[in-house]
Amino acid sequence: MKTAAIDRSLVSPECDRYPQFTEPLQLGVMASGSGSNFEALLEAIAAGKLNARINALIYNNPGAKVAARAQRWGIPAILLNHRDYKKRRQEFDAAIVETLKEHRVQWVIMAGWMRIVTEIILSAFPNRVINIHPSLLPSFRGIRGIEDALESGVKITGCTVHLADLEVDTGPILVQAAVPVLPDDTPETLHARIQIQEHRILPQAIALAAQQYSAL
Repeated sequence: MKTAAIDRSLVSPECDRYPQFTEPLQLGVMASGSGSNFEALLEAIAAGKLNARINALIYNNPGAKVAARAQRWGIPAILLNHRDYKKRRQEFDAAIVETLKEHRVQWVIMAGWMRIVTEIILSAFPNRVINIHPSLLPSFRGIRGIEDALESGVKITGCTVHLADLEVDTGPILVQAAVPVLPDDTPETLHARIQIQEHRILPQAIALAAQQYSAL
């Protein structure tokens, strides 16, 4: 019997803080899939929890469901298909930077962005590129974070929001949430419970990052 996506978790104390700003943060979101974290951000903004505006969504898969979410919320959705650039990663990232700048983005949020970014993006937005990953980093980096946690036999995993750097899933940690691994968990059931916490901590981590790094 599969375990339902119930909220059993332990969130770091920083998660209860929501710094406020006089001017809205200007966000650009990059996503590759369904966009549940993207919509969670929009809901946090609409609820008045996060003083921010999402100026644009960039997605790289033509069939990504996140584009429909953006349309429902009236957010400009721009398709930049990485396959059009083949092995020209830096040109792809340069096109991303150009698009983000055109939409006056100040903070870049990778919410399920399944591409490794280069120094082109990181240097254009220093200390302003935020990533979310479904594990308690530094454990279980990479695309198989959930599967690796299950295969390792750990009893607790979770999710991490961190600043991105040139390595994969490294960079300063902003907020983490712990999620227990249950005996009958599958990658799908564990992912569902982790996503509950991702939706909770991502907007709070963005606010904390803006408070800490805006002046840098």
